[in-house]
Amino acid sequence: MQHMIRFFSLFFLLVVSLFAVEKPKLLTPEEAFNVTTTHSTQGVMINVMLGEKIYLYDDKISLALTKPKTLDITQWIERPKAEYFHDTLTQRKSFELFIPQSLLVNEVKKGSFTLSLSYQGCSEMGICYQPITKEFTFKLKGGSATPFSEQDVIAQSFISGDVVLVLLSFFGFGLLLSLTPCVFPMIPILSSIIVSQPSVSMNAKKGFWLSLVYVFAMSLAYTIAGVLAALFGANLQASMQNPWIIGIFSALFVILAFSMFGFYEIKMPSFIQNRVNKKTGEAQTQGIFGIAVMGFLSALIVGPCVAAPLAGALIYIGQSGDALLGGSALFVMSLGMGVPLLLIGTTAGRYMPRPGVWMQNITAFFGMMLLGVAIWMLSRIIPAFVSMSLWAVLIISSSIYFGALESFNEQTKGWQKVLKSILFMALVYGVALLVGFLSGATNPLAPFEKFTAKEGVSVSTSSTLFTKIKTIEELNLALKNTQKPVILDFYADWCVNCVEFEQFTFSDPRVKAKLEKFTLLKADVTKNSDDDKALQKAFTIYGPPAILFFKEGKEVSEFRLAGFKNADEFLAHLEKVGM
Repeated sequence: MQHMIRFFSLFFLLVVSLFAVEKPKLLTPEEAFNVTTTHSTQGVMINVMLGEKIYLYDDKISLALTKPKTLDITQWIERPKAEYFHDTLTQRKSFELFIPQSLLVNEVKKGSFTLSLSYQGCSEMGICYQPITKEFTFKLKGGSATPFSEQDVIAQSFISGDVVLVLLSFFGFGLLLSLTPCVFPMIPILSSIIVSQPSVSMNAKKGFWLSLVYVFAMSLAYTIAGVLAALFGANLQASMQNPWIIGIFSALFVILAFSMFGFYEIKMPSFIQNRVNKKTGEAQTQGIFGIAVMGFLSALIVGPCVAAPLAGALIYIGQSGDALLGGSALFVMSLGMGVPLLLIGTTAGRYMPRPGVWMQNITAFFGMMLLGVAIWMLSRIIPAFVSMSLWAVLIISSSIYFGALESFNEQTKGWQKVLKSILFMALVYGVALLVGFLSGATNPLAPFEKFTAKEGVSVSTSSTLFTKIKTIEELNLALKNTQKPVILDFYADWCVNCVEFEQFTFSDPRVKAKLEKFTLLKADVTKNSDDDKALQKAFTIYGPPAILFFKEGKEVSEFRLAGFKNADEFLAHLEKVGM
């Protein structure tokens, strides 16, 4: 009997315990989504604490400035990567949203401001909450903000700027960039295309349209490469700096150059040309498609350097995902870069000389220019002394070809004498390059560097000032082992602006003296290896040149530089850094 009582007691307790288990409590909206804020001189931090088994729909989260003006800043503020739950992107863990002081100062200026946070979420119990909007009002602390770097200022202009104003600004940036060396090699390429056209049918209008095709294709290439780099980290322009690609493209220029010297004529087979004539008319027979291809490839291979406007657009695309506005800005900027090309093409079409000796000399001149572009491109992948010897051969042979050693006669006109003087000076410079090459010099701008160096002092370049690093680990070790502020230079042999930094800025005695206060590091990303890509990705670098400044092991991002700075501009920037 006692055993039966004990058995029924245990059974009763078990049943009671099963029914006594507390059912999950349905949380109130305040319990499910606990939102708190903190405001400091660094900015505003919004903490979103999610209750147990609570999640938010990622696309329902939005953050806006509502006072003193209305501005959606959702895409500018980082949040954790969303994860799929029931085939929907959600935030399933508590997270923070940080609005930097620099953004607030730029948009609010002074006084009070209001932030609005909107969201909607559900419980895993199957209950969904109504959309919620919370507003927080603050008074701006301090009258200044940590300054943006150049590219960050440009990137932020996308958020608050009018679309038309943004596009006009980027067209202006393009006009300024058209004066940089990255565009110069395209001038002989386009000019040779115009000159190679039949002179009888050439005029200003046709020169303009051919140039427009080239510039349009160039702009399209810049846009596609930029959007891919920003969205996927795939730097198409850097990938095109493969030695095989550069070698093939250089060989193409050599082939085109020799055709302009009259050694052979490049044209489609007659049976193809006849069929094209019947079906498409004259426009395609003039090589419109070939010009477009040349413009597209020129943008990818000839001029892949990054400047502040380009970096700003890429930062905006990468952070916001808005490829439409960012890509449009890149396209408009590229059109601005192409304006001088349009002017040159139109002028070449208008003043194209008629068949004869003068026309032959003009054609040969652009053939020499194409050879120069080929050598310039090959200099990225061949030793410097070989490049110098090729320049010497080209300049000497060109000056002799055009008559530098021919004597005057009674019929020689005044302008011919001026031209001959220029050719003779070119010949002298070519001989100087040859002597410099034989002496072991490697810099075409200083062919006598081996003779002018002081006795006992080795000839050095600015690159000897920098210690090369390849990986993030090497960088962290270098930052740890120095007490000085650090400069990190992202460099590539194929980057024109990077080479300019080496030859004209870092080599300046005034700059060298200032740089002694820093530990100098160089990341050579010429090969675009996995380590190179990882190092660039770690600092959101879309391509060289980029110069970063570190203090106490951390980057001071507002001092970051993208694009070329001459010695005076770089010295002024170092004064601002003041480390």
